Amino acid sequence: MSEHLQEEKHEQVGKVGITVKEGVINSLKAINEIEAEIVTLAKNTVANTLKATGDVANDGVVVIKDVVKGAILATEEVGTGLILSTKSVAKGIVMGVSDVGGDILSAAEQTVKGSIKGASEIGADVGLVAKRAVDGILEATKEIGGNVEEIAKVSVNGAVEAAGTIGNTAVKAVKEMLLGVVEGLKEVASSALPKVDKNK
Repeated sequence: MSEHLQEEKHEQVGKVGITVKEGVINSLKAINEIEAEIVTLAKNTVANTLKATGDVANDGVVVIKDVVKGAILATEEVGTGLILSTKSVAKGIVMGVSDVGGDILSAAEQTVKGSIKGASEIGADVGLVAKRAVDGILEATKEIGGNVEEIAKVSVNGAVEAAGTIGNTAVKAVKEMLLGVVEGLKEVASSALPKVDKNK
């Protein structure tokens, strides 16, 4: 093959790579925009509903359950997206509860539990959904200046507890997924996730 043909071939392959790169970048930008919209939707829905009822303490749990259920029903209808949307919905819920001065510890726990229960009901990956929910909750907590360690502890405990109602496989999956989340929070990891005794 002549040098000229070789160069043309490289150029073509290079163009294909650039086309794919640009396509992926545009898709990722679109995903980020969609995620931001879901955060805003969940946040506003929670905050506005709790403001309207005027009883943040008592109505919070019901509103959170409904928002999580709505997100799960949407992904069921579309047939995909629960893993992607869970983080944004969880983040929005915590921010919405924070906006109206509600208990974000309780919001974090309810959101994780609802997400895991819903994931199990529709046959989604419980471990991944738990991780995405906790990621969203921790992201929101950092943004609103909450106590990240305290929230992480409640979220992880809530996730393990919810997984326990599903079965041992779910508990194992959730613990494995959340180990990475709490690795940076030493105190949380030691108190929330039981250590495995290697001597047994």
